[in-house]
Order: sequence, then structure tokens, then C-alpha cells
Amino acid sequence: MAKIALLGHGVVGTGVVNILSSKAEQLEKLAGEKLELKYVLVRHDYDVDYKEKFVMDFATIENDEEVDVVVEAIGGTNPAYNYVKAALEKGKHVVTSNKELVAKHGFELMNIAKEKNVNLMFEGAVGGAIPVIHGVRNCLEANTVNSVAGILNGTTNYILTKMIEEKQSFDIALKRAQELGYAEADPSADVDGIDTCRKICILADIIYGNHIMPENVHTEGIRNVRIEDVDTLKTIGGCIKLLGVAKRTEDKKMYIVTAPHAVFNNGILFAANDVFNAAQLETDNAGTMAFYGRGAGSLPTGSAVVNDIVECVKSTGTVYPVWGAEKPEMVADYKKFAQQFYVSTNDTAEKVAAAFGEVQLVAVGEETAFITEKMTQEQLEEKLAGFNVKSVLRVL
Repeated sequence: MAKIALLGHGVVGTGVVNILSSKAEQLEKLAGEKLELKYVLVRHDYDVDYKEKFVMDFATIENDEEVDVVVEAIGGTNPAYNYVKAALEKGKHVVTSNKELVAKHGFELMNIAKEKNVNLMFEGAVGGAIPVIHGVRNCLEANTVNSVAGILNGTTNYILTKMIEEKQSFDIALKRAQELGYAEADPSADVDGIDTCRKICILADIIYGNHIMPENVHTEGIRNVRIEDVDTLKTIGGCIKLLGVAKRTEDKKMYIVTAPHAVFNNGILFAANDVFNAAQLETDNAGTMAFYGRGAGSLPTGSAVVNDIVECVKSTGTVYPVWGAEKPEMVADYKKFAQQFYVSTNDTAEKVAAAFGEVQLVAVGEETAFITEKMTQEQLEEKLAGFNVKSVLRVL
């Protein structure tokens, strides 16, 4: 029998408890032994029928040699980092859905897991129920992943969907997201791109093999997305999505950004709406691979966590890859990466043509909107000197 300790009893934690209970027989068959929830670390009592499992001192879990798997569902890095590190050093598997923890401390924690011959697993940290980490780790060994782009935050995708489909302003869509519980009272981590940045860093760590710190990644949010650009792009089959993007460059570095992008009707990233997440990978041998599903919530994220618990119990040692140390020099200057841009300006089409030459004009009127040929952001900024720019978006 495998003994499990759960740290935290919030949205994800309660989902884990529910799945362990409702799927007990199925999970026992998959894991090869019964999974028993022995402890739940809480800060105060809850009126639930398993409150006899509640403990308020992590040391109880840390020092219990019967505990095989520790599930961290606290969030943040304090005290989660200390708890996870201590559990690994005691030779216990750890499962977490904590993207901030993995993005900041994954390299150190995974090396401790390897040293102790246990696992640190974190499928739920990226994309909720979507098995994108499992897919990359287990299914693409015969491939080089050249790029990954993902809608990795359900809150921002919901807000942008409301702006696209119902012509709501950002402020109104955000307020509705907060009323529905999709956005926190302080939505900064979501709408400023911080959450997406952490998640694309984790994917890039796995795919490219070196730790990338979120603070080294250029990050933009969606606060400045305008309904005018939503409407303009819609006329040519486009929409705006907050994407985390990582691509190999010709000089073997990595271009990685989090920012709103203009996306067109040619794949899963265009089709993923509401609170759904999606990730699209471009590989050399398998071509385009796509992952899609619910990116957050008690049961979707809980299902990813429980899948990791089963894999830990079945494992005979460390099965997750351990990526290399941070190499800031591997992260390319995002301003030197060539791509297309969508631009809207109060200037005339004639002035645009004089500065940019051939462009794809999208709208001409009070504002001139156009899509450039491929160029770097440095080149774009040089050409836009003297323009009255209303908005700029990267084009995927």
C-alpha cells in the first residue's frame, strides 16, 4: 500500500482527495497497489468526513517513513519550497502543480530527486489536465522540437474570448472573470503574463534541456489589448491570444517570449477559447503536434496530479529528465528575432508604404492597420520612429 500526504486543501487539494476516493479501485489497478491518503496538511480545520487525516505540522509528514508520495498543493514558494526540498531529501516522491516553484527552483529540486532516486513530477503545473509534459517527455524522443507555442492561462483566454465574441472591453471582461472565480481579486499574475511566462519556461526547460529563469524572459500581458484591434483582425480571420512562445534560433539559441499575438484561423491556438488551454509543437520528424483541454480547476488539475502519483508509485527510481543548469547566454535577444508584426497607427497608408514598402494592409481609415514583412523588433522600432502608434502585436 502506497501512503500519500497532501499539503494544502484548496482548489487543487480537494480535487486530488475527490479523485483518490472516487477512483480508488481503478487507481489501485493502474498503480499495482492501493493508494491511501494518510495526511492532509492544513492551517485550520474544515468540516469534511476525512478530517481525522488533518495535521498542522509538516514535521509529522517529513518524519513519517511510511509516506511514499508528498503532494504539494499549497502554491507559491513559501513555505512550499522548503517543504518540497525536505520531502525529497527524505527520499519521498513529490508531485506538484506549482508552476512558480518549478519555474524558479526546478533545476535544484530535480537534482535532489535524482540524487535520492525519487521523482519530482509536475504535469499539473502546465496546462492543467493537458498531458503536454508527458507528451513531450515520453512521446517525442525521436524528434527535435523546434518550437512550442501555448495558450497556457485560462483566465486571460477567457477575457480575450469575451473581447472577441461579445466585444467586451478588457475591464468588463476582467470583472466578469472575477465574478466567475476565474480571476483573483488581484489578477496581476494572469493578466500581466507572469503565470504564462512561468509555464513556457517549464516547457522550454524540458524541451531545450537548460533551466530558464522567468525574469530572463520578455513578458507582456493583455491589459493594453484594444477592442479596436480585436475587431480589425477579425475581418481577416485573426484573433488575439496571449501566448508563451519558445523557438530554436539559427545560431542554436532560444527565442522565448510571453506576449499577445495575432493568431490566424489555421490551428488549435486559434480555436481554443474560453478557459481552455492549448499547446502546439513543431517537430522535425513528427511535424505539428497539438494538445488541448481544460487548463485549470479542481478536477482537471487534480487529475493531472493523481496521474503523477500513480506514475511515482509504479516507478523504480527517477523517471523524469533532469535538465541542465541555467545558461542565460542561451536566451536570444528577443529584439533581434525576425518575425511579422501587426501595427495600428493614426498615420496614413502612404506614410506606412514610404517607411515599410510592401505590407499587408488590414484597415485604412481613422487608423491604418497593417502586417509587416518579417523583421526584427529593432528594425520595426526604427521604421516606426515618428509614427503615432496605437498598438503593436507579434504575429505567430
